[in-house]
Amino acid sequence: MRIRVLAAAFALAAVSIVGAAAQQQPAPAAPYPLDSIPAQLPFNTPYGGPISLQRAEAAVGAVIAEANKRGWPENVAVVDSGGNLVAFARMDGAQLASIAISQHKARAAATFRRPTKAFEEGIQKGGFNYLVTLDDIIASRGGIPLIEDGKLIGAIGCSGGTASQDEVVCTAGAATINK
Repeated sequence: MRIRVLAAAFALAAVSIVGAAAQQQPAPAAPYPLDSIPAQLPFNTPYGGPISLQRAEAAVGAVIAEANKRGWPENVAVVDSGGNLVAFARMDGAQLASIAISQHKARAAATFRRPTKAFEEGIQKGGFNYLVTLDDIIASRGGIPLIEDGKLIGAIGCSGGTASQDEVVCTAGAATINK
């Protein structure tokens, strides 16, 4: 009986300490309140015609060159403005799971008209956990829209390293289009 009383007292003290610590931590600051109504629609780049195979392959080549320079085996995918695969490359040694992830990043960047980093930041920094309930979201850096003459012509997605490594090599590929 005495052991049960001590165990219950210990458990109550632990819950109190954890509860007090949780109450002291502030909620993450949202970049804008959920109930705000922006004057302009964010991420409203108009869709353009599809990227050509030649330009998509040039973007893939730029990613491969940057990844080789850094010693990071990557998978890279380029999709058109409708999210359809145009070009893909898997570097020797790139992990197999990243094949689908690179394509998913590219599709999400094209169809949602924003870098996939926006979803990562929305969940981690903005507390917008509802984003995980949306179809086809991928909340990891490495998906970047390709914009030409103010219109989205496709997107590029990279996967194989950490999210920040994927973003670095993906930026090199996007730079062939996004001037």
